[in-house]
Amino acid sequence: MPTNLPPQYFEVEKKLKAAKDPREKISIMEELLSIIPKHKGTEKLQAMYKTKIAKLKLQTQKKTSGFRHSISYHIDKAGAGQIILTAPPNAGKSSLIRALTNAEPDIGDYPFTTHSASPAMMKYENIQIQLIDTPPITPEYFEFWQAEMIKTADGVLIMIDLGSTDPALDFLALLEKLLEKRIEIIPGMLDESESGSYIQKKALIVANKTDLPQAAAHIEAVKELLPPGTDLLLISTFQKEGLDELKARIFLLLDVLRVYSKTPGKKASTEDPFIFKKGNTVMDMAKSVHKDFALKLKYARIWGKGKYQGQKVNRDYELQDEDIIELHI
Repeated sequence: MPTNLPPQYFEVEKKLKAAKDPREKISIMEELLSIIPKHKGTEKLQAMYKTKIAKLKLQTQKKTSGFRHSISYHIDKAGAGQIILTAPPNAGKSSLIRALTNAEPDIGDYPFTTHSASPAMMKYENIQIQLIDTPPITPEYFEFWQAEMIKTADGVLIMIDLGSTDPALDFLALLEKLLEKRIEIIPGMLDESESGSYIQKKALIVANKTDLPQAAAHIEAVKELLPPGTDLLLISTFQKEGLDELKARIFLLLDVLRVYSKTPGKKASTEDPFIFKKGNTVMDMAKSVHKDFALKLKYARIWGKGKYQGQKVNRDYELQDEDIIELHI
């Protein structure tokens, strides 16, 4: 299909060929994008320039940082936990972020649409979970700061592109890059630990674009590569399939508890729960409410699933998801 580029495009293109500085190239390519007519025949050309701009911006950030690893993206954890999204190019991370949250990330059918860390909040029942979109991982590209964010996150969501020529190979390449940074992926049901010089991270493996004709064959190939005990979650961000189950699995991956505080004689509110890790006790909740409760706590009464309602428990009682706790001092 013809591109029908105007004469002005070719004049500006001459400047691009002569440019040496990355910032100058970025400026010229952005000018070219504004000149290029927006129609079907120019989609590949637009995608090419957008990809080049994203790569040049990353290179510029690295050069101005002073030394190779000085770029760092630290995003404070928010909500019930922090999940890092990572994938090969064009797997659909940004589309998934848009489908699960109120965020509006850039979405395109070209690689490196995402070129920095972008947080968004996903609502799950009565809590919020922080999802962080990061640049794609390729055999040539995996930034130091990305690895550090994965190491400190509460979990990882790895997306696989079922529309790729060889999704299984892409998945293997991504796992190898993680191992290079001393990160070992483990099923969500296991506890994380440091195994030798490796840091284990709990992960969900999510295959996107199940709506494509070639998806079924690719799914079987990917399943053969999964670590023992790991499920492959199937979704289509285009058709909005599998997203509710994915939300529930993200919550389970965090391994957290929602606990509600009750004032004696009043009804408990379940709109803003306390968030605890499994194994936390009534005393941990008392510390979260106020230091005086921790110092003076005598006992607690508890309401919850499968319990005697209002039963008396001591400070060592281990909290369960959706317990209602009434502290007594």
